[in-house]
Amino acid sequence: MKKPLKKKPQELTSEELRWKCNPDVFEFDSTSELEPIEGILGQERALKAIKLGVDLRSPGYNIYIAGLSGTGKATTVKKMLEAIRSDSASLNDYGYVNNFRDPDRPILLVFPAGSAKVFKQGINSAINLLKEKIPQVLDSESYNARKSKIIELYNEKEQQLLLSFDEKLRKEKFSLGQLKVGDATRPDIFPIIDEKPVPIHQLEELLKQQKITKEDAKQIIKKYNNYQQEMHTLFKKGLKLTQEFQSKLQELEREIAVNVVKGVIDYLRENFEDTKILEYLNHVEENILQNIQVFKGVKPQGETASEGFTIDYFKEYDVNIILDNSETKECPVIIETSPNYVNLFGTIEKVSDGRGGWYSDFTKIKAGSLLRANGGYLVLNVNHLFEEPGVWRTMKRVLIYRKLEFQDTYSFFQISPSTLKPEPIPMDTKVILTGSNTLYSLLSMYEYDFKKIFKIKADFDYEIKRTDKVLVQYARVIKKLIKEEELLEFDKSAIAALIEISARIAGQKYKLSTQFSRIADIAREANFWAKDDGFDVVSAAHVIKAYNLAKERHGMLESKMDDMIQEHDLLIDTQGKRIGQINGLAVYSADFYSFGRPTRITATVSLGSGSIINVEREAGMSGRHYNKGVLIISGYFKETFGQDQPLSFNANLVFEQSYGTVDGDSASCTEIFALLSTLSGLPIDQSIAVTGSLNQKGDVQPIGGVNEKIEGFYDVCLKQGLNKRQGVTIPIQNVKDLMLREDIVEAVHQGNFHIYPISRVEEGIEILTGVKAGKKTAKGYEAGSVFALVDQKIKDLYAKSKAAKTSNNNEKPKKKSRK
Repeated sequence: MKKPLKKKPQELTSEELRWKCNPDVFEFDSTSELEPIEGILGQERALKAIKLGVDLRSPGYNIYIAGLSGTGKATTVKKMLEAIRSDSASLNDYGYVNNFRDPDRPILLVFPAGSAKVFKQGINSAINLLKEKIPQVLDSESYNARKSKIIELYNEKEQQLLLSFDEKLRKEKFSLGQLKVGDATRPDIFPIIDEKPVPIHQLEELLKQQKITKEDAKQIIKKYNNYQQEMHTLFKKGLKLTQEFQSKLQELEREIAVNVVKGVIDYLRENFEDTKILEYLNHVEENILQNIQVFKGVKPQGETASEGFTIDYFKEYDVNIILDNSETKECPVIIETSPNYVNLFGTIEKVSDGRGGWYSDFTKIKAGSLLRANGGYLVLNVNHLFEEPGVWRTMKRVLIYRKLEFQDTYSFFQISPSTLKPEPIPMDTKVILTGSNTLYSLLSMYEYDFKKIFKIKADFDYEIKRTDKVLVQYARVIKKLIKEEELLEFDKSAIAALIEISARIAGQKYKLSTQFSRIADIAREANFWAKDDGFDVVSAAHVIKAYNLAKERHGMLESKMDDMIQEHDLLIDTQGKRIGQINGLAVYSADFYSFGRPTRITATVSLGSGSIINVEREAGMSGRHYNKGVLIISGYFKETFGQDQPLSFNANLVFEQSYGTVDGDSASCTEIFALLSTLSGLPIDQSIAVTGSLNQKGDVQPIGGVNEKIEGFYDVCLKQGLNKRQGVTIPIQNVKDLMLREDIVEAVHQGNFHIYPISRVEEGIEILTGVKAGKKTAKGYEAGSVFALVDQKIKDLYAKSKAAKTSNNNEKPKKKSRK
């Protein structure tokens, strides 16, 4: 026999269901009386972390700013960095110059800010001056006189070689001459026959003419071959003499030009003290003296190939300034919104050589935003770093080794990378990443060096505790938006309405959301509707209108679900009673807002070994938190009913008509009530929906989205017809979070709808079945209680299971013994 309840369940009053922000707490009539807020509201912890990261210049103290979108991360970083911009460290200019000894490894020169431009101008002026002065000094009388002496000396030596050889030849009736071969001529030895030089190949003809005998021809050819070898030796001596002559002329040119070159370069040396710069100038001086011909004009400044490609022989003396801080007066703060590889790290450009090939040199090195922020701050969205291959890997390497190496990226046209390897640049850039907590956790887990290079994490809170002081500061946040975007002023009722919406977003009446971007959107739309209606000041009515219309714009999913419930495509009962069936409550996200709707949950039991089968998990449609909740239910049954006998049943739990992933543990109370109903045989009142988490001891735990869940079930009940029995059980801890719509508050006040706070499983099952849960005594649970019926059912199932096993054992054939 059932043991009915004698005590009426506890219900909440209408005052406990609402929270309205009273406009009278404000000492102003409209925002025209307020000053905009300075800084950001509710992020003290994050601000301290950012300040530490910004001020501490030690290696690895880069900053990761985590938090929800719209909480003011970007605004805070911008404001804080703007405040410290004037406190910049000394900045440098960076330039690459030619490495005369190894052109594939350009040399890095570092200058104080503004000095690179001066150095480049000095080098260019020096080269232009030498292009003018070197030809002049090489055209002076003293130079020409000494050059003439050298030429005369070597001409004499050359003539002596030739004359001595020619005299020797003439004694043997031979002479030196020029033999024409095609269009060219070459020196050759001619035998003299009949006092005339004859080419050696005409001897055959002279034989035929009997001008010489065969013996004479043989002697002539023999001597010719011998003298040919001597002539080759003579030409080698002449070549060596020519080389000596050229070397002497070059030595003379260097001797004449050295004073001019040294004087010009020394003038540059006087303006710079850096050892590396002075060493480079030494190399420049040495290279100029080795290439006097270029400055003489023997090699023109530019010559054009047939393909139209121009070669600049003086480019190797250029200075490629990749970062010029001459105009930078404050600490550099770069917010890179498009951090692809080239924009971030720079590149080495290639140019066509005019012959179908590609080449690059030190003048083609280009800097990116990382170098431009050197000595300052670089702000990036962490998501963008993974959108292009190689960006995150290179960024991590730069931050670990604090050096920037320019590398060529592979071209889409399959051009091979450049062989240039410029000298690395020492880096002192502080990188600030903004992103989500989820991505921070993933990077911390899978990137070994992540926490070494991002030692500061600034967590932006998504909510703030509500106090009278905070309410005024919130109003000043709205005032800041009004001033920046020239909106209409808001009266205090509009501010109160925005704060109520903020509390709804936060999900608790004693807290406000710090996702100011969402509040700002509603404020902008309220401003629009106020102007559209012809008002000069925005009131609460405009805020509510903007909020409701925004929900309507994003409410297609909600309306489609309502249609399916009304048309009985989704089966939901809000009246009557059924065993093992209950209305759970789920929250759905509709982008701009969330809404709740009931979902049918059913439970069945059979003989078994005490396992609870989660159908969603078996189908691969459940999340980890939901699976944990089902396992907790199993623990609760073992604790409550499995102390005196084994749980000889199997149970199936199903979210009916659920075709997506189910997660969260807020349905664990609902499922345990459905199981208790099935085992006890007591029907559950379908007028009551349930939400709440559970632990193994039977304590009900708080959940999220309580307002949305209550409102969702009320809307379904309203459309199917209120019967004064309908209501929702919620965890007692969620009472403080209730901020229900006025129509629901009024329905509760009129007794048309009920909200029951519960703290134990026993309270919930009593409300749903109308039968006392029952306390356990030495003799068992109270007779007729829910738990007594459940306990008896488990005993019956155990007995059946035991009998079935005995029967199976008796049916097994016995083995015959051998005689």
